[in-house]
Amino acid sequence: MVTLNAVEVTPDYAHAKVFFSLITGKPEEATAGLNAAAGFLRNGLFKRLQIHTVPTLHFIFDRTTERASDMNALISKAVASRSKDEE
Repeated sequence: MVTLNAVEVTPDYAHAKVFFSLITGKPEEATAGLNAAAGFLRNGLFKRLQIHTVPTLHFIFDRTTERASDMNALISKAVASRSKDEE
């Protein structure tokens, strides 16, 4: 499953960076698949949006969620270690 986290669009609407994350799967395969489908997705946006220029989509794997999970694990480990030292 893919989650779209953010989109950065250039001022002229020519390009859009679409940042996504995954619950399961390989980021490289998901990036390749999404970029391969970018034209199809862009066409769908063109049909739905009422703007003159629909941006070219560039999908980028966002590791923010992964990094946040790693940081939470480190903090939990440090807190547990500190609790043991205080006993």
